[in-house]
Amino acid sequence: MSVPSCACIGRLLLTDVTFSGLGLRGPLAAALEDRGFTTPTPIQALAIPHLLEGRDVMGLAQTGTGKTAAFGLPLLQRLLEQGGKPASKRPRSLILAPTRELAAQIHDELGKLAEHTPLRFFCIYGGVGQNPQVRAVAKGVDVLIATPGRLLDLMNQGHINLSDVSALVLDEADRLLDMGFVRDVRKIVAKTPNKRQSLLFSATMAREVEALAAEILHEPEKVDVSPKEISVRKIKQSVVIVDNPSKRQVLEKMLHMDEVSRAIVFTRTKHGANKLAKQLVANGIATEVIHGNKSQNARNQALAAFKSGKAWVMIATDIAARGIDIDGISHVINYELPHEPESYVHRVGRTGRAGASGIAWSLVDRTEIKRLKAVERLIGFTLPKLDIEIPPRPKRDPADQETPRRSDGQRRGNGGGARSGGGRGGNSGNRRRSGGGQKAASGNNSGGNSSGGNQGNRPAGGDAKPKRRRRRPNAAAA
Repeated sequence: MSVPSCACIGRLLLTDVTFSGLGLRGPLAAALEDRGFTTPTPIQALAIPHLLEGRDVMGLAQTGTGKTAAFGLPLLQRLLEQGGKPASKRPRSLILAPTRELAAQIHDELGKLAEHTPLRFFCIYGGVGQNPQVRAVAKGVDVLIATPGRLLDLMNQGHINLSDVSALVLDEADRLLDMGFVRDVRKIVAKTPNKRQSLLFSATMAREVEALAAEILHEPEKVDVSPKEISVRKIKQSVVIVDNPSKRQVLEKMLHMDEVSRAIVFTRTKHGANKLAKQLVANGIATEVIHGNKSQNARNQALAAFKSGKAWVMIATDIAARGIDIDGISHVINYELPHEPESYVHRVGRTGRAGASGIAWSLVDRTEIKRLKAVERLIGFTLPKLDIEIPPRPKRDPADQETPRRSDGQRRGNGGGARSGGGRGGNSGNRRRSGGGQKAASGNNSGGNSSGGNQGNRPAGGDAKPKRRRRRPNAAAA
């Protein structure tokens, strides 16, 4: 089968190629017809013929271009042509994904494409109990979609054997490496047969991705449909130069604008995401948060609330955002710019999906100017400044200030340990004075019981009665 010529490869849709012309037939063609799909995307038109012939493929395409169907349709058809049933604990094909959300999304998409087939699918990932996953794999699965960590756990426990894998897919390979899965991926690949079909898809092609492809793929066909210039111009983008202490006030002002109907706000860290979400909720903004430390149930609940409209703001980190595919996101707001400019493109790509227009705003502290310049070099133009009134810099809330540390590294005022010689307890600095304050009793308080002036008279032994203390005259009253 020859690869179709595509004069309009730069466009999202092709007009001279159809799915039926690519060699897809039977129940898969019926599933495509049921869903109203007749024209393949560029990545599908170029990759499917090679994959149907059993060749290895290295695909370079951005998210939202139809990669799942590009590798899923030929994978399913080859499994149907091979016939047979999967053995217990031995999947016939394996798809590795970097995040739980992406793994679940691939599972759902392939399930729709294979609805008229007897093929069995299952998805495994961490954050949930493993027993249902173990039972499902023991029954036999044709296609196993997995995140590397949980897959290795089950392999090491003897619940999964990869010796029957005839096709291996690495999706979002660049993100797999960014998340530190390269060693896990190598361990997993080493347990698969040498004679297999291998596919690697990535949004970017860094040296590390090329090195991994060279290890895994055998004489691959290269399919590159990534734009020569990063195409985010259809998204209206702008920046606000604002100091970090004022960012939250500016963010809240943005979120209350009438044009904002559903927004994703990106932070760099999980701690920052939690803190920001808590502050927004306290100020009456319906907000959910999603990041790698959340359990799968918590992530599912957050996504469900965001999709249903119960929450109209989602705070997310870059890693967790991969695999989020929700229509109707009006705004993406970068609360902090990412370390890698490519991540900026993935972030703003959450809006403006399916040909719709979108808006992306970035709050940039002066310490982030270098990151802003890197983003502008990547996308090829200077981001305009957004005309918005920046409120005065807020005074720092004493409750938010970090407790100063002593020279030994411990925090002051934490009630830890009494001073030798019967000094005041460790919390004396925060003690509320009543009647001029009380002096901690001298004696053996080395057990750390003097956590305040009212407990400084507690003896170490516990049997002796505390000595009476004479109160000082209240100087104020005098």
